[in-house]
Amino acid sequence: MERMTEPKGTPGYCIYIDTVFEGAVPAVREAEGKPCVFATEAEAQREIVDNIITRLQEFIDSERDFEDAMTVEEYVAEVRVLSDGSIMDERGNHFG
Repeated sequence: MERMTEPKGTPGYCIYIDTVFEGAVPAVREAEGKPCVFATEAEAQREIVDNIITRLQEFIDSERDFEDAMTVEEYVAEVRVLSDGSIMDERGNHFG
């Protein structure tokens, strides 16, 4: 049996969301369309919290309903940043 090698690249963290058609995909992207990579898990978690605070404020301002403001679907996943700037997650999915 051939042993798979761990993908080379720099470790990082991305914010993911589970979708019906594509499965788990990066939810936050840079202006160029590449997944936004955070240096630490805490940094990515803070981004999620910042988005939650925005949604809660929109509820307070009557711009969003309660259930939508309270729903958190995003989560943090560890990834490898490859030399071309694309990422590979722990499942072997590649996003560029």
